[in-house]
Amino acid sequence: MPKPPRPQPVALRIELLEVVPLVWRRVLVSSHWTLASLHHYLQWVMGWTESHVHEFQVGDTVVAPAWWNRELGLGIEPRPCKDELKVSVAAVAAEVGMAGTLTYVYDMGDHWRHRITVERVPQRLLQADVSLPICLAGENACPPEDVGGVGGYADFLEALNDPDDDQHDAMVRWVGGVFDPHGFDLNRINRDWRPGRRARER
Repeated sequence: MPKPPRPQPVALRIELLEVVPLVWRRVLVSSHWTLASLHHYLQWVMGWTESHVHEFQVGDTVVAPAWWNRELGLGIEPRPCKDELKVSVAAVAAEVGMAGTLTYVYDMGDHWRHRITVERVPQRLLQADVSLPICLAGENACPPEDVGGVGGYADFLEALNDPDDDQHDAMVRWVGGVFDPHGFDLNRINRDWRPGRRARER
């Protein structure tokens, strides 16, 4: 019986849209992964905690957990849906093409939109025996969960940075004392990743 093809690295750049400072990551993941696996890894590298619903938007199609697809099917204008457990990273990369994009939406209340761009895998990494997944680069911390979306995050940072703001003390207590919008620890992201873990420890 022939051996199944080896997983190939797929390079992706993820950007959290409309947020200042820009939050982005560059990763290599396995072509054999499903979008469900990609979701778990995106939660980890971006810094989210898997507390809310999510979906991928690939062209006109929503790729999401089956239960969320059923909810969408009850809407006034149902959208074409696929189960994220049945869609591979390789298939999506082939569909959108090199430099093509898809959208990852997390938390339908705060509505965090991420643009995912398929990039070319660096030649030096194609020739190396790189363990997948791996985060290659990135900048800045994702906003705290439930901060109120893009506008709420801007207000949060403004209050946090101004000790004279009426909301400063309340925001410090709410976030747990310390929040660095520029915080990003590449070594920790790669060192502490474990398949199957649900959320990133802050």
